[in-house]
Amino acid sequence: MGIKEKLDIINANISAAAEKSGRKRQDILLLAVSKTVEVPRIKEAVDLGLVDLGENKPQEINRKYPEIENVRWHQIGHLQTNKVKYIIDKVCMIHSLDSLHLAEEINKRAEKAGVVMDVLIEVNISGDQAKHGIPPDEAEGLALAVSKLPNVRVKGLMTVAPYSEDPEDNRAYFRQMKKLFVDIAGKNYDNIDMKHLSMGMTNDYIVAIEEGADIVRIGTGIFGERNYNI
Repeated sequence: MGIKEKLDIINANISAAAEKSGRKRQDILLLAVSKTVEVPRIKEAVDLGLVDLGENKPQEINRKYPEIENVRWHQIGHLQTNKVKYIIDKVCMIHSLDSLHLAEEINKRAEKAGVVMDVLIEVNISGDQAKHGIPPDEAEGLALAVSKLPNVRVKGLMTVAPYSEDPEDNRAYFRQMKKLFVDIAGKNYDNIDMKHLSMGMTNDYIVAIEEGADIVRIGTGIFGERNYNI
């Protein structure tokens, strides 16, 4: 099955899940995870209408950025402070903010670049020690601290749920994320715009949308299995 056929299936699934949660297809952002995917295949997907691309590693963004036009790049993987300077002028959003220290570095680099960087607070909703992100009970405090930084804008939350063969296993985690998202949004803090809830990947994006995700990060479902040796 080619990229076009895969995208047709994904878009149909997104539409159905959005409708089930009282929304429309255009309310959900499909973020194509292009890590380890080479430029020609990414361009094929972009030619089919994909606009938003997510990468885990700053060096991959730097390598691909000059070659692919008319797209928006997102940093979705764990970000080290010493790598912020390489992407601050290239990405539209950093999805993996997990410390005030990182936020301060983003703020410093954004100020220098003359930009205001949108960020999502990464929450480790499952408590999995192998995953990045902060505990749920620390998310609001971090968002508040980050809101004081003039060149960083908190735009919502992100999580990576555990991999499971059965996507229903993650429904409870997604539901907890939605509750946390709504709780913080309801307090109407200055410089915190709880607009985006980024959760759900190839194996569980349908359930994630049903539970409130408005950004889903799909890689394997679009580009096929990855070669992690490149």
